[in-house]
Formats: sequence, C-alpha cells, structure tokens
Amino acid sequence: MSTATISTNLTKRRLREFAGAFMRNRQAVIGLSLLTFILLVAILAPVLAPYDPYALIGNLLEAPSKAHPMGTDNLGRDVLSRVIYGTRVSLLIGTIAAALSGILGTSIGATAGFFGGKTDAILSEVIDIVLMIPTFFLILIVVALMGSNMLNVMVVIGLTSWPGNARLMRSQALSLRTRTFVQAARATGESEWRILFRYIIPNGIFPVVSNTTMQVATAILTEASLSFLGLGDPNLVSWGQMIFNGRTYISSAWWVAAFPGIAIVITVAAFYMIGDGLNKVLNPKLRS
Repeated sequence: MSTATISTNLTKRRLREFAGAFMRNRQAVIGLSLLTFILLVAILAPVLAPYDPYALIGNLLEAPSKAHPMGTDNLGRDVLSRVIYGTRVSLLIGTIAAALSGILGTSIGATAGFFGGKTDAILSEVIDIVLMIPTFFLILIVVALMGSNMLNVMVVIGLTSWPGNARLMRSQALSLRTRTFVQAARATGESEWRILFRYIIPNGIFPVVSNTTMQVATAILTEASLSFLGLGDPNLVSWGQMIFNGRTYISSAWWVAAFPGIAIVITVAAFYMIGDGLNKVLNPKLRS
C-alpha cells in the first residue's frame, strides 16, 4: 500500500470519527442549528427585511410596533431591517478574518514544527513577539491610520490573530513528522514541501479548525467594538455601528441598541458552542 493511500485512509477515518462524535455532542449541534438559522437570515436578507435598511420610512425613535417590530432609530430607519442586513457584514468580516488567521497560522506553525532547527527557532520567536503585542490597541492604531473600511478591518484582525493557530499547528507537526507514513514518504523520495502539504497539514489541521471557529466570534466582537468606538465602516449596516448610534438614546429608546446587541450575543454564542464542541470532539481527554 502506498504512502499516499495510507495518509488518505487515515484522513478519511478521522473525518468519519469526527462527524459521528460531533453529531453526538448536543452543544455543538445546538450551535450548528443557530448558525444555520443566522446564515439563512443573511442569505435571505432581501426577502426577510420589510424595508430598505437605509430608507427613512418611519417616525424618529418610534417604539416597537406592528409596522416596525423592533422600532426605528434616530433617523427613522427600521431597526429590524438593519439588524437583518447587519448579519451579512458581521458574518463576512468574522469569516474572512478568521480564515486569514487560519491560513497564516497553519502555514507558519506547520513549517516551524515540521522543519525544526533554526527554522523552528526563528518562527517561534516571531510567534512569541506577535503574542506579546497588545492586539486590540494595534488594531485601533492601524484602522485609525489606514481608514475604517471593511477590507482594512478584516485584514488587520486576521493579521493579528494567527499566533494561536500557529502554536496549535506547530505542536501537531512536531508529533506527525515522526509517524511511520511520513518516514515512508521520505523513503520513497517525496520532497519535504510535498510531505508538509500532503501529509502533515491535512492530518494535523483539526485543532486549528476548532480554534478558527472560535476566532470568527472574536472577529465579530472586535468589529463591533471598533464600530462602537466610531472606527467601523460608516457606509455599511453593522451591528456595532447600530449600537454606536443608539448609545445616546439608551435610556429613552433602548431598542435601537438592544436588538443589535442581542444579535451579537446569539451569533457569538453559536460560534463558541460550535468551537467548544469541536474542541471536545477532537480532544481525546475532553471527549472521554
């Protein structure tokens, strides 16, 4: 049996075991159900939203009513429609930022752990240096200097959150590089880079997937925090921006800030339940 076949069979077996264990984890299933609902809201936003989120269609700060179930904001815009459209922005920023973090962390961590030696020493120092930087304040500075458009927010969050994934992937690579199928691949003449991307990363990426899922929630909270401080993209309908706009009226018109805040809590809770469920499924100690 070839080395590639052994690695493929190992990956397929781990995927089957993972799927079965994941579906038996009640917390993960609840989180996945919530996330499915949130994704459907984002996809069907034009159908579900009763009004244009930018249209000034109601009285200023109108309380929740039959015409406006979540009331209107200080400009007369429908809060329900803005919450629905805000789902798209939050999910997009969270997903892309976390994906960038996962790709960077996986690549750097796998390279460090697999090659070892000076490569590992240098990359580990880089990881430690980035971990020591106060991330949120760095994001504040970069966004303030470069502008608060959505692209800058996604890139900055992704570029500052990868060290955790790198550490996880490095530990996986250190363990996998001594496995029999990796040694067999070397014996058959396969290059080190081919072994890294074909055998090490596919078989060691599962803990990174769990951590990256949680990072989606962190990225959503970071974007909401930036928007609340006035550093979000003013041209987009964002939950953080809605809270920022409604903070002045919290005592007289609580619904302007409360409903987007509830949406953030539900979305973050969904990702954390999925991430924690993945962690329990993928960690043998927690699973047992």
